Amino acid sequence: MARRPARAVLLVPLLLLALTAGGCGERAGSGALVTLVFKHAKILGPADPLPGLLRRFEARHPGVRVQSEALTWSSDEQHQFYVINLEGGSPPFDVMMLDLIWVPEFARAGWILDLTPFVPAAERDAHFPTAIEPAVQGGRLWALPWFMNVGLLYYRRDLLAKYGFTPPETYEALAAQVRRIRAGEGDPRLDGYLWQGKQYEGGMVNVLEALWANGARLLDDVGRPFPERERARESLAFLRGLIESGVSPAWVTAADEELTRRPFGDGRAIFLRNWPYALDLFELPDSRVRGKVGVAPLPRLRHGPVGAASTGGAHLAVSARTRHRTLAVDLTCFLTSEAAQRAMTEGAALRPSRPSLYQDAALVARDPSLPALLGLMEKGRPRPITPYYLMLSTTLQPEFSAVLVGRKSPDQAIRDGTAQVEHLLRAITP
Repeated sequence: MARRPARAVLLVPLLLLALTAGGCGERAGSGALVTLVFKHAKILGPADPLPGLLRRFEARHPGVRVQSEALTWSSDEQHQFYVINLEGGSPPFDVMMLDLIWVPEFARAGWILDLTPFVPAAERDAHFPTAIEPAVQGGRLWALPWFMNVGLLYYRRDLLAKYGFTPPETYEALAAQVRRIRAGEGDPRLDGYLWQGKQYEGGMVNVLEALWANGARLLDDVGRPFPERERARESLAFLRGLIESGVSPAWVTAADEELTRRPFGDGRAIFLRNWPYALDLFELPDSRVRGKVGVAPLPRLRHGPVGAASTGGAHLAVSARTRHRTLAVDLTCFLTSEAAQRAMTEGAALRPSRPSLYQDAALVARDPSLPALLGLMEKGRPRPITPYYLMLSTTLQPEFSAVLVGRKSPDQAIRDGTAQVEHLLRAITP
């Protein structure tokens, strides 16, 4: 894979935004001084284009100030913050960044504004279908994609080349490569394969990817859990086996994205499962692995496809209780516009939700990985799209975690998880 040029500063002319953004919302006129509060996760990467974008929005809307407030890194804690505030009455924010899996839940609860009247069909079609799909409930559009994610296999290109390996297409090949490279390097500090096994949503994603890699599903088309039960059991056994065999260190059972990214970035691991944002950080000028990292599709197990990776990303939604509906919608449309996503792609460790930008000549010149990422994004698989997904996830996370740490057998976890999910679905299904 081609080496990515380092990004030092945001070079895109933000003046273009005045010409291209805001096309899907109602234009706001000048009036009394108002403040819009925008809640979002911290923007990672070489630069943060968000302040410049917000100043551009303010320049286009005299008398409007956008107050940007970053939330904690943990998606679980972000979700808790939103639920507490949105259930409690008038929330202290107007526009919010949501994990795409939350949109059905928030729409069903009546917490976010229906954006259907403000967004033309052409604007919907400009995003990846798997990005728009979670934002649509009951035929109505409740949020707009801001950036896109897909699970990737990172690998040490220099180490694989040294031992004559190509990126593994199966997990069996990955394990064999880990054993050969670690034996050849003779470095006890060199870990094999790092992934996210902590009991949280990121851990759930890793388990889902293992299920898909073996041709198993969490739910079938009518909502029955683990329809391919034996394949699901094999998937959990495989994850536990990575730890028991030493291919993965035991501490991955307490690890999230950043806890696994840092040691890989320090040159202390051969493989890593993570999101695209990490690639930017590995190519920073002071990175110990700069120019040594490649990305590939996630491997498969016996029955599944190569690259059975989960999609992820963030959407922007408007609080249903905002006192400045027109302006909040306009801000949402502005920040998710093509020009704004271009600015975020150039400056931050984010990837756009618009396929056209992955083939944009100027962006590709700065980031040669974009065309390869386009194919991986298109093949990504969404988590179950349901207002009850978070309930399913939190129900199953303890079962999966118990397997990963060796406290429960895969077979018992599948049996117990099935019983709990069936009970949950009976309780919540009308």
